[in-house]
Amino acid sequence: MNPLLDFSGLPRFDSVEPDHVAPAIRQLLDENRALLARLELPGTPATWDDFVVPLTDAGERLGHAWGIVGHLHAVNDVPPWREAYNAMLPEVSRFYAELGQNLALFEKFKTLRQSPEFATLSPTRQRIVDNEVRDFRLAGAELRPDLKPRFQAIQEEQSALAAKFSENILDATNAHAEWVSEASGVAGLPADVRAAARAAAESEGKPGWKFTLHAPSYLPVMQYADDRELRARMYRAYATRASEFGNPEWNNGPLIDRILALCAEEAAMLGFATYAEVSLTPKMAESPAQVIAFLRDMAAKARPFAERDMAELQEFARDRLGFGTLESWDLAWVAEKLKQERYAFSDDEVKQYFPEPQVLAGLFRVIETLFGLKLEADSAPVWHPDVRFFRILRDGKLIGQFYLDLYARPTKRGGAWMDEAVARRRVQTGTQTPVAYLNCNFPAPVGGKPATFSHNDVNTLFHETGHGLHHLLTEVDELAVSGIHGVEWDAVELPSQFMENFCWEWDVLSGMTAHAETGAPLPRELFDKMIAAKNFQSGVQTLRQIEFGLFDLLVHSEFKPSSDQSFMDVLAEVRREVAVIVPPEWQRFPHSFSHIFGGGYAAGYYSYKWAEVLSADAYAAFEEAASSAGTVLDAATGKRFWQEILSVGGSRPALESFLAFRGRTPNPDALLRHNGMIATA
Repeated sequence: MNPLLDFSGLPRFDSVEPDHVAPAIRQLLDENRALLARLELPGTPATWDDFVVPLTDAGERLGHAWGIVGHLHAVNDVPPWREAYNAMLPEVSRFYAELGQNLALFEKFKTLRQSPEFATLSPTRQRIVDNEVRDFRLAGAELRPDLKPRFQAIQEEQSALAAKFSENILDATNAHAEWVSEASGVAGLPADVRAAARAAAESEGKPGWKFTLHAPSYLPVMQYADDRELRARMYRAYATRASEFGNPEWNNGPLIDRILALCAEEAAMLGFATYAEVSLTPKMAESPAQVIAFLRDMAAKARPFAERDMAELQEFARDRLGFGTLESWDLAWVAEKLKQERYAFSDDEVKQYFPEPQVLAGLFRVIETLFGLKLEADSAPVWHPDVRFFRILRDGKLIGQFYLDLYARPTKRGGAWMDEAVARRRVQTGTQTPVAYLNCNFPAPVGGKPATFSHNDVNTLFHETGHGLHHLLTEVDELAVSGIHGVEWDAVELPSQFMENFCWEWDVLSGMTAHAETGAPLPRELFDKMIAAKNFQSGVQTLRQIEFGLFDLLVHSEFKPSSDQSFMDVLAEVRREVAVIVPPEWQRFPHSFSHIFGGGYAAGYYSYKWAEVLSADAYAAFEEAASSAGTVLDAATGKRFWQEILSVGGSRPALESFLAFRGRTPNPDALLRHNGMIATA
């Protein structure tokens, strides 16, 4: 059997090959089209059991198989897998575009919503039907027949451009390396970073040290390397990835122009003024104007703190380090020096207390304590020897499983993300156990020692685990709103950002640290310094995120791709309005902004800040509970969070879930307090 057509259990990563992709996906596409032809017939009743259930069944099979292919394209982007994925991407995109425009299916859903049966459906099923009617409209189902082929072509081209955008970034990232031959060139770098760079050089049979643009190599260079010229070269290479300054085949500039033009054309065909309006239709936010006002209000609150942050950096660089001009490639290095002087510790010092085994044990303890669960090592076929697999038990019963792929690789796309392998759903044989992929790009072990993670890495791991919990701990049995399905995009980040807060609690960190050399736990004195420095440069960091979100909204709303203005002009305007750090004119940040041009966040990047308000306010409930429970790891509050946020998935509006948990509407004060931008009571 083709392993992509085996739906009896977990993905068969030990046997699936690129050659399996086309036959399996084409067979599933044929099966889906045959089913759709039957469902379209007037004789097929527009009922839940006769229409919605078989449509869901067929869609899940295709989504499961194509999800495996897409996952392997992301984590094992070798030529055969890239070719197999891209060969079928147009056909899959075409199918989904046709499905979204299928007027007969759209009419069936509308008929079901208007039928007597609709009143007998559960609120969850009613929400699914309502969502389907909305999504068919957004997919062009109501377009005139002569317009539908063009709309389908737009969808196919957008999918291909998004894939190419991400591939260009990976190829450009892999193409650049900096070789250092003298020990003086690696001065200031942590020992483990030097060791990894030495091992990278040795693996190619060369002397010295090799540094790349992958995060575990690039970020430490920018933060610690005393060699200013090395930092400058690395920064320029990183900041101009996939742009006109490199290999023309990897230039994402023309792709961005085309993506924006297609988005604008799609919006116009659907009757919207801008693509931002299309994007916000299924989200919590009501309009682009509301989001822009939200971002600008946050910018106004953060700006005084950001200006203070920048003034401190400039003064320290001038007076203590002798810098005449502070360049973009100096900022992280100078900030690290200032933090070490002010708070008497370095990020590298903290990193030594976070070996991977202790971090995972601590993360698991948080989950087990909050939700009354048990996490254990499990076994399954994997796509790389470094990948591990775990199961989640509740009262001895299996309720979820997840893969953990922690380390950076040249064949793995950058960043960190959670994706689903299997979603919870009620089927004839029982309830499907949800399965998740948790992917990060942390430094791998070197020299036979466990990997050590920075505190920022620990935050990232908790963040992605939050997404995973949202998927794994759902108690909804309807696929369309199970886990993160059906959750408004600007609320999806609530559980992930919520989990990050535990990384700043002593009763959490004290139980998940052991010095890599001595085994000693994190000293309370060092933790107190970390807390004192928690909001170091937070004003600058907040404005940076607002800059990204505002650029995203404006480039998908007010920007006209056919005008003389370029998307880089939009970014320049945004920076003039909100930024306190303006990078060099040749910096090409949009060319690697994969969230919005290759990752589904178009006109939605604001969601991080929007959901951060929700997550900080939700976490405040645990802070309040700690006053009586003595710990933020309060099981009673954790149970309520599971019941009202995690378990319900997209079965009800996110605002209703928040109200059910907090008993009131969201308040931004908790976020401002966490960021040091409001006085504590």
